[in-house]
Amino acid sequence: MPRPPASPALSRLPSLTGLRFVAALLVFAFHATWQTAYVGGSGGEALGDVFANAGFYGVSFFFVLSGFVLTWSARPDDTAPRVWRRRLAKIYPNHLVTFGVAAVLMLVTATPFTTKGTLAGLFLVQAWFPDITVPNTMNAVSWSLSVELFFYLSFPFLLRLLNRVPVARLWPLAATLGAFTVLAPVVGQYLVTGAPLPFIDDGTLSFEQIWFVYFFPPVRALEFLLGMVAARLVMAGAWPRFGLPAAGLLAVAGYAVNSLVPYLFGVAGTAALWLTPLVAAAALADERGTRSPLRGRVMVRLGELSFAFYMVHGLVVAYVHRGLIAGQDLPPAVGALLLVAALLLTLALAHVLFRWVETPFVRRFGSPRPAAAAPVPATVPPTATLEAKE
Repeated sequence: MPRPPASPALSRLPSLTGLRFVAALLVFAFHATWQTAYVGGSGGEALGDVFANAGFYGVSFFFVLSGFVLTWSARPDDTAPRVWRRRLAKIYPNHLVTFGVAAVLMLVTATPFTTKGTLAGLFLVQAWFPDITVPNTMNAVSWSLSVELFFYLSFPFLLRLLNRVPVARLWPLAATLGAFTVLAPVVGQYLVTGAPLPFIDDGTLSFEQIWFVYFFPPVRALEFLLGMVAARLVMAGAWPRFGLPAAGLLAVAGYAVNSLVPYLFGVAGTAALWLTPLVAAAALADERGTRSPLRGRVMVRLGELSFAFYMVHGLVVAYVHRGLIAGQDLPPAVGALLLVAALLLTLALAHVLFRWVETPFVRRFGSPRPAAAAPVPATVPPTATLEAKE
């Protein structure tokens, strides 16, 4: 178990909650400046260049964070079915609502469906298909939930194995996992084949190569495992005193590096090498009660909305762009205003989804109902609250 934090409230790791919104905002910026350019002209091109890797970076952060938070908040008496129920109560209601909204929008705009893509997206197995028509169908961002679902199903068994690893061997294990994140793009480059896609990078990469390093759940599990190992190191007091400001600078520097390396390395889990220290440092800042700009009320509230924000932002960005910007020669200032409007609309819809879908389902199904004769606790256990927020 972790060392006692400076305050019971800090055991919920509010700095990590705040960081979640930063990561979600990076993904939003990627979709609104690079994938669909809201702002035209040289300014829009500059924004696209800056945020060209932001989506990949943000997703990698969420994968590391999942492993860290689930390990931190693991309950000694937990069972695999309870873990799975809590995680499904967290992700599936938001997924089903946004899946339905995506279906309606596709019908209204006459966007074609595919049976395989629709069913794969509905049941969150789309990341397992090395088929360019499948992973990003319907609500495109839900492919990452397909990967997360694999993590959740594996977590009880992975944690049991990880808890058997002595603390002295955790750092060699972390180094091995880090090396594999670098090796995965090498394998994708030289051992995975397929027809080249002329519109990706320099036109020499196939979708199968990109799928292997970016979508394939067992490869992305390296980041999840790094998060789990980092959590154990922090809990054991074996993580070095590497402050939050230094970890933040390392993450920024790592983003610059990932923007310069070959494409497969930039989109793959190598980002976890730069982001895992940030996750651990934020947790330590909360555990020790040291200053953190991520712990403020606004940041924590935005972090609580981050999953709903993530689930709706892709639809807002894509369909606002399609309806108001695509094919128009808008002045950059107008595009910038529409970008801000899309961000505000995303926040508003995220609030609705969080309040009326995510929160009620997590409260109703996220924890076992107490027996009739059992006393009701006065407060929610910090670990339960933390896992509900993850």
